[in-house]
Amino acid sequence: MKEKLTCCIIEDEPLAQEILEEYIGKVPFLEWKGSYMSPLEAAEPLARDPPNLLFLDINLPDLDGLSFIPMLHHQPLIILTTAYDQYALKAYELEVKDYLLKPFTFQRFYKGVLRLYQEHPPRHPPEKRDEIAEARQDQTYLFLKVGHRIQKVATREILFVEGMKDYLRIHTAKEKLMTLLSFAQLEALLPSPNFVRVHRSFLVAIDKIDYIERNRIKMADHIIPISDTYAEGFFQRLKGFP
Repeated sequence: MKEKLTCCIIEDEPLAQEILEEYIGKVPFLEWKGSYMSPLEAAEPLARDPPNLLFLDINLPDLDGLSFIPMLHHQPLIILTTAYDQYALKAYELEVKDYLLKPFTFQRFYKGVLRLYQEHPPRHPPEKRDEIAEARQDQTYLFLKVGHRIQKVATREILFVEGMKDYLRIHTAKEKLMTLLSFAQLEALLPSPNFVRVHRSFLVAIDKIDYIERNRIKMADHIIPISDTYAEGFFQRLKGFP
């Protein structure tokens, strides 16, 4: 039997929070781990014990939900819960998995979480996370499907990764490789401290950056933009590197 998806809620309306907790309690493959009134309250617990799934309101005190997403070091699956539909494009850029417009029914809620449960198996249990993180830090190469072959790619040679519709173009010190992966799939494989998203279409190796000027990264012969969506999370990451 598959593990349950662990869930947390960030929602500043008590009634909306109660409804989500009730809905989660009805679904056998979901496990509620905690509810918080704001991102500032949730930041430390989420970093200490990341859930598989986060239900996130957008209009929140101190820090809005969309700005909080790039700051999450461990990215869970995210379902936005909001009364406003004008944020759908921004949510797509942040790779949010679902967008629930309040007031939503249990039927709509269940349809969304069932799809995620079927498409995204739960992460390893908490006791294994440290071992996995250490393994990712020591990861020196990947095997990626490139065309009709499986190619070994040294992670130390990756400069940056560029999104190309359904493909990713991996720029290394020697060549460019096209592989049929999503950013989320690739980020799960890469050593997390050195690689960070800076734009909907770009992920960079921090140690390969030459300099940053006017929200643009100079790297070898390339100029890479830093979008407003990812800027705060990126610069926070730089402060703690290496």
